[in-house]
Amino acid sequence: AALATAAQPFVLEEATVDSIHVAYRDRTLTTTELVKRYLERIESYDRRGPALRSLLTINPNALEEAARLDAEYKAKKGQVGPLHGIPVILKDNFNTKDLPTSGGNVAMKNSRPMADAFTVDRMRKAGAIILAKSNLQEFARGGVSVSSLGGQVLNPYDLTRTPGGSSGGTGPAIAPTFAVLGTGSDTGQSIRSPASANSLVGVRPTRGLVSRGGVMPNSFTQDEIGPITRTVKDAARALDVMVAFDPHDPVTALGVGKPPASYAALLDARSLKGARIGVFGNLLGKEARHAEVNRVMEQTVRTMEAQGATMVHFDIPGFDQLAANVGTDRWEARAAFDKYFSELGANQPVTSFRQLVDTKSASPDIQKTMEGEIAIENGLADPTYLQRMANREKLRVLVASRVAELKLDAILYPLQRVLV
Repeated sequence: AALATAAQPFVLEEATVDSIHVAYRDRTLTTTELVKRYLERIESYDRRGPALRSLLTINPNALEEAARLDAEYKAKKGQVGPLHGIPVILKDNFNTKDLPTSGGNVAMKNSRPMADAFTVDRMRKAGAIILAKSNLQEFARGGVSVSSLGGQVLNPYDLTRTPGGSSGGTGPAIAPTFAVLGTGSDTGQSIRSPASANSLVGVRPTRGLVSRGGVMPNSFTQDEIGPITRTVKDAARALDVMVAFDPHDPVTALGVGKPPASYAALLDARSLKGARIGVFGNLLGKEARHAEVNRVMEQTVRTMEAQGATMVHFDIPGFDQLAANVGTDRWEARAAFDKYFSELGANQPVTSFRQLVDTKSASPDIQKTMEGEIAIENGLADPTYLQRMANREKLRVLVASRVAELKLDAILYPLQRVLV
């Protein structure tokens, strides 16, 4: 595979982690050259041209870091880590010690954390370059990706549509190739939505696999972080670096011993042969406005069948009512955000959730949402919250029992039933 890749000229628009590393090995590309080319694309399409507004901050030291990695590559006669010289775009709620972390909010535009998020530190140690921080739905509260700091992000496939969200800056940065790898956070749909809307691969990991440490939160229970990439293999390569136990995010103890040695190494084009995939009827649209998405889903079902999967159509009685009452973020937001602020370090422009809400700096819809969150004095003891936590377990058992009964390997459903 490496030889086949080497025989092809390097094409930036189709670049992957593997093709970049082959070009480095063949001395047809350097990290410095690669970063320069990405910066040119950012200038042409994010700042000018269609002006996607996908990015908030460009790393001013990116070329300097690229030159350092080139020198290390030459000295060591090879890459220094699995992501050597790979440019990454981070959603701007991932802490970075050398760049602001704003959450898309004007009052937070100069917030400079003392340390990188756990996963950012792991990516840097693997040789990655943090090229930029992306725009987002402000504080990751919603799905259209508009912020008081960066404005409305545009969808590169259709400038009249939103890019999904809340990681809706990362999606329109990776789709037109401003970098190879991107990251997002997902409280309800916020990795999967921009992946769906921008023809990308997004992975919301199983709870406990990836640390949320150093990522601006919404919810203790629902938040997860993961990669957004152009290919499945690049998503797997990113997960190989991101997955690890973090003592500062104790939920990652649940993942110890569970991940394989490498997600990327397990990829197999024949993996659907003999698989049983459940097509979840509860989440498919039944109205005329759902027809366009349903046509795509029907084609996906046919493609999976052609690759050897058995497709099992099913419904779960009682699912809809239960699923509508499992969200916990509203009750957890205040405590989660105050914990985040307490760990930021000294000399920050905002030091508590109360202070943040009182600045009234957020866009109107987000301001209203946060005022509702801070009005809940002790959300973790609220009876409604406790009932929703119980509902989560009921829903988990309900779905798991149906999966076991039908002997399913996975469940297929559309992220949303209408287009963005």
